[in-house]
Amino acid sequence: MSAQGGAQKRAPRIYTREERARRDATPWTLVQGILAPVQFIVFLVSLGLVLRYLATGEGYAIATISVVLKTAVLYAIMVTGSIWEKVVFGKWLFARPFFWEDVFSFVVIALHTLYLWAVFASSLTAEQQMLIALAAYAAYVINAGQFLRKLRLARLETAAPA
Repeated sequence: MSAQGGAQKRAPRIYTREERARRDATPWTLVQGILAPVQFIVFLVSLGLVLRYLATGEGYAIATISVVLKTAVLYAIMVTGSIWEKVVFGKWLFARPFFWEDVFSFVVIALHTLYLWAVFASSLTAEQQMLIALAAYAAYVINAGQFLRKLRLARLETAAPA
């Protein structure tokens, strides 16, 4: 029990009232809401194609196209997410509520970009390229989990009294 009569410490709220109003008013929230599931669908299809290639040695071209497409969607969601953060929090990136999600997003982007470099520079074998794609995808899953957790916390916060 604390000196304040057992009051529990609360985690900082994700949004202030003003930030929540900006979040709800900006069209960038809808853009993020559309791009996130699109990216997940592209990821699932691509993951299947990458795993197929690694298991059978077949389908390198389509697996490569799918990873390039996944990377393009990732870049789009990152750029529009940065705009969203600027509108809602006044910072392009690393706003307090999403700091660690943004930090890890750069790991995801770095791995996807490394994949693109490996493909376009023809510097690694096809198998090595696909292993980089799998590493990028593992990081993406972690990052998506971070954002889903934050979304859930924001919904719980909305339902709870201020």
